[in-house]
Amino acid sequence: MSGKITLVGIGPGSVEHMTQRARDAIAEADVVVGYVTYIKLVADLLEGKEVVRKGMTEELDRAVSALDAARAGKKVALISSGDAGVYGMAGPTYEVLFQAGWTPADEVQVEVVPGASAINACAARVGAPLTHDFCSISLSDLLTPWPVIARRLDAAAQADFVVALYNPKSGRRTRQIVEAQRLFLRHRRPDTPVAVVKSAYRRRERIEFTTLATMADSEIGMLSTVLIGNSHTFIRDGLMVTPRGYANKYDIEQGNETRDGERAGRSLSTGLLGWLDTLHAQLAEGHTLADLARLHGLPADYLAATLAEPVEPAATTTTTTDEGEG
Repeated sequence: MSGKITLVGIGPGSVEHMTQRARDAIAEADVVVGYVTYIKLVADLLEGKEVVRKGMTEELDRAVSALDAARAGKKVALISSGDAGVYGMAGPTYEVLFQAGWTPADEVQVEVVPGASAINACAARVGAPLTHDFCSISLSDLLTPWPVIARRLDAAAQADFVVALYNPKSGRRTRQIVEAQRLFLRHRRPDTPVAVVKSAYRRRERIEFTTLATMADSEIGMLSTVLIGNSHTFIRDGLMVTPRGYANKYDIEQGNETRDGERAGRSLSTGLLGWLDTLHAQLAEGHTLADLARLHGLPADYLAATLAEPVEPAATTTTTTDEGEG
């Protein structure tokens, strides 16, 4: 008899924010495997089930336990908080499965059930900080070398992403958040808005608004997620908001009329094609590639390659706009 492993993302911690499929997967399971804290979050759903509780650093043991139970013909729910594929158990489980010779054609089936990650939960609690481009970076160096983490932090800070810092601090790892702050201050204003959210949607939820200059002084732990705004993020009336960019195209105070040179449903005048026109004009004026690289903050070889491409003709027919954009 073949078994099944279902990798279940249980969401941020409140049962109300679990998907119906996550509930069903736990209900269908003979065995539920998970970190002890996550097991407590779904305790009301575990009556009559075999429960395998594991510690913080026993991720591979959880995956092995799930595979052993599935090989014995049982249905297994291997749970993660948030989304199982975002710093969760999906990756380690597939590593264990492949190491054991498993393939998708194996009689043991595997399903991944998505859930709301901490970044979604924390953003919802503080306003709308993720409305523009963002990324997440874990500060845990238990498995990732610090130079790798530092390079990612520096690149994200320079590129003006809104950034969510996972695993920002623990009892033993106290300096990592300070180093992250140091790297961000190389590229961002000290008054850049920051939100520190602990245990979003859980019993001991705590939210603190601060700034990049003082964020390392905040109460931060392993249950915290740190949201660092970009150069346009603001906090107003207790809400952290990152503008989507409509003000670049529309005069919002004048009833959403488009600004001079802009058209609704079309790329900005400073979008790709408009920017390429500018580059060609700047070259014609005598600027060198090195000048343009410094001016636009982009590699000279990238500029050379894109300038070598034929210029696309302007579109003459109406096209469908990108979803969610103007």
